[in-house]
Amino acid sequence: MFAPVYLDHNATTPMAAPVLEAMLPFLQGQYGNPSSRHEYGRAARRAVDMARQQVAAAVGCHPTEVIFTSGGSEANNLFLKGAAAGFRHPGVLAVSAIEHPCVRNTARQLERQGWQLLELPVDGNGRLEPAGLVKALSAGARLWSVMLANNETGLIQNVAAMAEQVRAGRGWFHTDAVQALGKMAVDFRLLNQAGVHALTVSAHKIHGPKGAGALILDKRVELTPLIAGGGQERGLRSGTENVAAIVGFGVACELALARLEGLSVRLFALRTRLEAGLQRLGARIFAADGMRLPNTSYFAFADLDGETLVGKLDRAGFAVASGAACSSANPEPSHVLQAMGVPEQLSRGAVRVSLGAETSEENIDQFLGALETTVSSLKNLTALSR
Repeated sequence: MFAPVYLDHNATTPMAAPVLEAMLPFLQGQYGNPSSRHEYGRAARRAVDMARQQVAAAVGCHPTEVIFTSGGSEANNLFLKGAAAGFRHPGVLAVSAIEHPCVRNTARQLERQGWQLLELPVDGNGRLEPAGLVKALSAGARLWSVMLANNETGLIQNVAAMAEQVRAGRGWFHTDAVQALGKMAVDFRLLNQAGVHALTVSAHKIHGPKGAGALILDKRVELTPLIAGGGQERGLRSGTENVAAIVGFGVACELALARLEGLSVRLFALRTRLEAGLQRLGARIFAADGMRLPNTSYFAFADLDGETLVGKLDRAGFAVASGAACSSANPEPSHVLQAMGVPEQLSRGAVRVSLGAETSEENIDQFLGALETTVSSLKNLTALSR
């Protein structure tokens, strides 16, 4: 079977063997409902409790602050919609212009319900502009969501510094840390002390299963649950827990924490090798002057279409991502690059390479070779068509 070299770890990651091993018993013999009082149920409850401790250790919080969800999107929705419902009247909601669609689209839903939405602008590297923060503070924003690390560029925001400024205004501050976990240190206690009240993480970005995530929540924040029912997860996320996925999430967090420092150093070295090659080929690397996740490189070549380049690289044996939010009829350029002021034609050429634990120097060199051949071929075709 043809298996391209996988360079799209920001989209999802392969499940680690210890994660699968830990999950299997809960897909077969240990099938109890954690809410049941008999031994089958008690065994499932113990497994969920252990996973809660493992997730808490990975993000520096107390286990009781971990609310399990089906993933990052649900956790982000739970915070924004749940917190908004707790206010007597709609107010001002501030989110960065480069948030993941599950935050941007949720914010727009709240806007239709009467909230005033402010999108905080960013500079050419994707960093929040101080003037936008000041404007939102002056407007009395009640809800804030600013991602810790961007899924496209890898740009890391100084969320703690922003939250400290917001704290005086008594607003609730949330950060999407889905891409950050496993690639940089994530410490909810330190962030919470600065003024961050909630943080989102997801299992499948750290070699865990799809279908498990968590909202790390300061207990002072009152949320209205999205799902009513039996009162699981402190009453904030009713429904029988996905025990196997939660168990896998816990083990993935334990593995991620254990290898964080060494992996970050290795990924940074690989990205440096990759970007030296990209620069030799004439690529424009986005957010190059900002602090980024060590595994992420987002680039484009002038006059080359990103979707076309991604397709040809796939056929050459390399799985990477395009920067376009593609539909069958209307491929749209990246909203992140638009917010950064990148010209539309260049942003349509955006390609993201995101490295992982199994990526090797050989993979990088092979990719650069294939990229050089592909870019040369496409430029020749472009020249002939003129």
